[in-house]
Amino acid sequence: MTSDSTASGQTAGATSPDSPRSIVSLGGGHGLYQTLLADRACGPEEIHAVVTVADDGGSSGRIRRELGIIPPGDLRMALAALASEDEHGRMWGKTLQHRFGGTGALAGHAVGNLLIAGLTEVLGSELQALDAVAALTRSHGRVLPVCSQPLEIEADVSGLDDDPRVMLPVRGQVAVATTPGSVRRVRIIPGDPMANPAAISAIRQADMITLGPGSWFSSVIPHLLVPAVVEAITTSDAFRVVVLNLNAEVGETSGFSLERHIHMLCQHAPALKVDLILVDGAHNPTTSDRRHMTRAADALGAKVVFHDLREVGPGGQRTDRHDPAKLAAAMLHNYRDR
Repeated sequence: MTSDSTASGQTAGATSPDSPRSIVSLGGGHGLYQTLLADRACGPEEIHAVVTVADDGGSSGRIRRELGIIPPGDLRMALAALASEDEHGRMWGKTLQHRFGGTGALAGHAVGNLLIAGLTEVLGSELQALDAVAALTRSHGRVLPVCSQPLEIEADVSGLDDDPRVMLPVRGQVAVATTPGSVRRVRIIPGDPMANPAAISAIRQADMITLGPGSWFSSVIPHLLVPAVVEAITTSDAFRVVVLNLNAEVGETSGFSLERHIHMLCQHAPALKVDLILVDGAHNPTTSDRRHMTRAADALGAKVVFHDLREVGPGGQRTDRHDPAKLAAAMLHNYRDR
């Protein structure tokens, strides 16, 4: 990390009393990437990314199978999001994300995945490897795997049999994310994994905790299948925010309403308690939809709020990504208004 800053890349003492000193964001993939950019815009002293470790596709899946380590892809993306914004950090952030072309053994591998894998073997620890890359990129925060062992996702899926009432198991993150059926429930294997102690410590010390957005069944809910994570979130004094996706995803959540997204959190983690469900205002739900969402959120102890969160592209078109500046503004507004 930078020599002229704290370990999280922010100037010590810069946080105002009505802003969070420490933010922990749980998730994976592109959703976590955008959230971490929003975290940085909030200006905390500390940022921790707690990252899913169930990926089994692409470069991550190949490294996981060949080396037996936790999949590095989502960890790499989080490190890229937190890389320093100076020329040095931008260069390393771009390099981490760079993928080799061609048709040989390296084709499709991301440089950052190989770097994390190599450092893990050299240093003997995934956590030390991630911290070493963070130092290289002058990171604005620390990236932590939710567990120190690779996890596997298995889902109960309907619509794959001629009888729509029949649910069949589908195993693997990629298979679950791309299933043509309807995901009803997911579980992780092993079923009661040990959480990374560093991740639990970060959650317990946070002033704000975020969960989502991201692939609901393969990046968000898997965190809630680790009992120690649910317990740490539920008993935390932090301001706990769930960021809903902008759209239902083809495969995992096709046809899902906003209410059903919330209900799935309750179904998979009945003990979970959070404070806020953050929804993009463009959804413009009906009075009935709002009533159903409020009822679903009540089970989590949360209120539902709507803000303009969607990114607008150069041509004025609305994209399918959260705008980090808008997301940060919404997070800070509700943190101060709680």
